[in-house]
Amino acid sequence: MVDLLDQKQEMLEKQLKARGITNQRVLDAMMEVPREEFISKDLVEYAYRDAPLPIDEEQTISQPYIVALAAEILDIREDEKVLDVGTGSGYAAAVMSELGKEVYTIERHKSLAESASKRFERLGYDNIYILHGDGTEGWPEHAPFDAINVAAGGPRIPEDLKEQLAPGGRMVIPVGSQIRTQRLVLTTRNNGQFSERDLGRVQFVPLIGTGGWVNREAKEESPPKKKKSVTDRINDAAEPFNNPESADLSPLLERIGDARVVLIGEATHGTSEFYRLREQITRKLIEEKGFNIVSLEADWPDAAHIDRFVRDLDIPLPEEEPFTRFPTWMWNNGEVLRFVKWLKEYNEGTADPDSRTGVYGLDFYSMFSSIKAIVDYLEDLDPSLAEIARNRYGCLSPYENDPTSYGAAAMSDEYRKCEKEVTEMLRRILTRRIEKAEQDGTRYLDALQNARLVANAEKYYRSMYFGAQSSWNLRDTHMFKTLTSLMDHRGDDAKAVVWAHNSHVGDARATEMGARGEHNIGQLAKEHFEEDAYNIGFGTDHGTVAAAHNWGGRMRVMDVRPSHNESLERLMHRAEHDNFLLPLHKEGHGELTREMEKSRLERAIGVIYRPGTEMQSHYFQASLSNQFDEYIWFDETRAINPLPPRKKEKGVPETYPFGL
Repeated sequence: MVDLLDQKQEMLEKQLKARGITNQRVLDAMMEVPREEFISKDLVEYAYRDAPLPIDEEQTISQPYIVALAAEILDIREDEKVLDVGTGSGYAAAVMSELGKEVYTIERHKSLAESASKRFERLGYDNIYILHGDGTEGWPEHAPFDAINVAAGGPRIPEDLKEQLAPGGRMVIPVGSQIRTQRLVLTTRNNGQFSERDLGRVQFVPLIGTGGWVNREAKEESPPKKKKSVTDRINDAAEPFNNPESADLSPLLERIGDARVVLIGEATHGTSEFYRLREQITRKLIEEKGFNIVSLEADWPDAAHIDRFVRDLDIPLPEEEPFTRFPTWMWNNGEVLRFVKWLKEYNEGTADPDSRTGVYGLDFYSMFSSIKAIVDYLEDLDPSLAEIARNRYGCLSPYENDPTSYGAAAMSDEYRKCEKEVTEMLRRILTRRIEKAEQDGTRYLDALQNARLVANAEKYYRSMYFGAQSSWNLRDTHMFKTLTSLMDHRGDDAKAVVWAHNSHVGDARATEMGARGEHNIGQLAKEHFEEDAYNIGFGTDHGTVAAAHNWGGRMRVMDVRPSHNESLERLMHRAEHDNFLLPLHKEGHGELTREMEKSRLERAIGVIYRPGTEMQSHYFQASLSNQFDEYIWFDETRAINPLPPRKKEKGVPETYPFGL
């Protein structure tokens, strides 16, 4: 109990106050209502997690911040009457009952309505009245309402609910043309007129009813119909294979079609099977579809070593050893080495180095090694400009060995000027781009990218220090802009493969990231390239993985726990095949697509894995068929094969840049 109280206090400080909830009555109500009483017992330890949680009937209980935000926007007074649409387990209704005089709540699932009613009675909420019915029609017998809270997203604002608003009444409702992506809208009634205000992007379960989305489910009074289970539908659509090297990828290539960008994910940063099949897919895209860019969730300078090697570029090598920054095993492993050696051999069949397939880094953690790359380049181009750059970047150098501590320095006025100076440095290099691009294309692109990296990384470390969610958006925006710059550089025939984690390549709008206002490469690619972008996710149930317990820690080979019973991974585990490709939008499998639209728990393991707190640390809510075009499943997986530290040798060894 003490632990839950601590968690509740942490929720108040970090999830609510820190994100702008200031109404003291709302904060008091959030502290008063025991969220652990509104979820299943096996999820109690996650009661105050900043995320929605699953309840019965494949519904969810909203994250605390969303409930508090709605309550603050509605500004419910003590003498006011509230309508709550979408009771669920009753958490939001309980919070609003602490604020208003009476709460009338409607739930379309009979089982949820009955269990919520018993819960209200048990917990002593005597000012909440519940109805099993169509929430889009409201509760006219008790109208008008001073405030209406709608906890499900519809295609429009139901007219019945608008008409049940009292003069001066407020309604908060998610609205969107797509079933899984909405904008939170505040509707106010004044003098018989309605005004609307957009409050930002959110993600709620669908609002089903006469004033919402068409209900695909059978009516309760209809005779039961025999229907296929989700597992049956997965089995029908699955394309099984034995191992990554023997998989028939022809159907996948056909589905990819003429896409110019293929984003290939991974459910961990340390699983051999993910790397190996990603390699096989990429080989086919290069050989059969002319893809000429392989972009990695890796630092630009590190990937530049690989690019120089696979394209045999006659360009001075960076002095800094590649892949020495944590996590070294992520790219310095046997699986990546095999692909690099293959790509070098493939490229040798193309005489023009500029036409060969290149390897590029999208990420920007190593901003200090990038500063050196810019200065070195400018030294040859214009020594006076190099000296200016050296002086301007000098304000960052004291924290070269510990970039995260730079965030502390960013708080002072002295260091706040750095943003302006690195941006000015970028502007200077961009000015020279037109003059030098044709003369020295490859090195110029390298210097340009490093300048962008520094400008964005400086902002990233600031936002990371302050704990802002903008750091994720800044990072993924940077990576996406790097991708589009590469494609512009390669010209009209540019086609790019992206190797990154599922959390980067799956469309963020289909996950709880989107509800927090975060976006990623996958979303930006879908918005920019539309049908010309195809994204592929991976998943596994159990096995081993290479990861660390903490950032900067030692790599370990750890056991991956079998998936959570209510997770997407458990559904895949129940299928009859161990390994398979699952097309999520294939013609003739519409029911599977719709089943996979439902929000479910999904697991993500990065370079950090904490099995002891797996539910809290590694699971999130996602709608699979809105997240990916294709999903690839390995029931049992093994850790990647990390390579030993790079050896220093004279010249370029055959296995450069890994130096074995």
